[in-house]
Amino acid sequence: MTRTIVDTADEGSTRNEARGTAPAIERDDHDERERSHCPECAGRIRRDEEHGERTCTECGLVLDADEIDYGPEWRTFDDEDEDRRRVGAPVTELRHDKGLSTTIGWQNEDAYGNRLSARKRKQLQRLRTWNERFTSKNAKERNLKQAFGELERMASALGLPDPCRETAGVLYRRAVDEDLLPGRSIEAMTTACLYAAARQHGTPRTLVAFESVSRVEKLPIQRAYRYLSGELGLQIEPADPAHYLPQYASELGISDDAERLAREIIEAAKARDLHSGRSPAGLAAAAIYGAARLTNERITQQTIGEETGVSSVTVRNRYRELLDAYEEVQER
Repeated sequence: MTRTIVDTADEGSTRNEARGTAPAIERDDHDERERSHCPECAGRIRRDEEHGERTCTECGLVLDADEIDYGPEWRTFDDEDEDRRRVGAPVTELRHDKGLSTTIGWQNEDAYGNRLSARKRKQLQRLRTWNERFTSKNAKERNLKQAFGELERMASALGLPDPCRETAGVLYRRAVDEDLLPGRSIEAMTTACLYAAARQHGTPRTLVAFESVSRVEKLPIQRAYRYLSGELGLQIEPADPAHYLPQYASELGISDDAERLAREIIEAAKARDLHSGRSPAGLAAAAIYGAARLTNERITQQTIGEETGVSSVTVRNRYRELLDAYEEVQER
């Protein structure tokens, strides 16, 4: 008799669970429909991962915005790198250790901005000394550390963007790995790497500009660049004169109309192959001078030469050819 009562209770509980499960399933289905359909027009909901939004494809209603991404900070596309989480700075090619070592600040203050005692300052100085020794353990790392410091200094003086600096760091690291440094100065090879990276990224600077911020003269830079491009197999196309226009226009302070006209003059010269065998920086400076004359902007050849590093003789000889080519294109 007792067994029958227990079985009846089990059957009753099973029926209650069945009755309770059905509404739960219905609620889940209803919630799923609400998440996948717009509450205004019953349209389909689209998830925008880039902006962190859920929007309706029919009426454009934004259901959720500014969603928090709890995933990793950086994506990896190879099997060697581990899944990096939201800690530490990203890996960079502009550090000899790729930014993985610890950096001790130079301030002798605690977290609250209070001055440290003399004993604590001496202890912190010893820590800095040993940290400096451990971060560059051999000659290769010391070479990279000195070179990347020079690279960062010259890139900052020339106003080159971060991608260009990263490329220069990669080129110099390749030169070190392939033993191209023996017999050549670190400054010349660093300047050559930065010069090549600037041309690859479409932000070229003249050798005169690099000579002004480098610790070596123009001739060693040219030799190092030719040697580097030949050994590393760099496929660098000749610089486009139009790439120099934004920099020169900013330094000379000309108007947007004059810069636009200078670009048209260069395009007309390229259509007649006047850029072949000529300095792209000289053509850009001459085009700016010709555009300034056409737009009645007062700027002298001497001013252009001082700001761009192009001689006034080159500007005087080139701008007439460029204007003739531009007039021929306009007449057509």
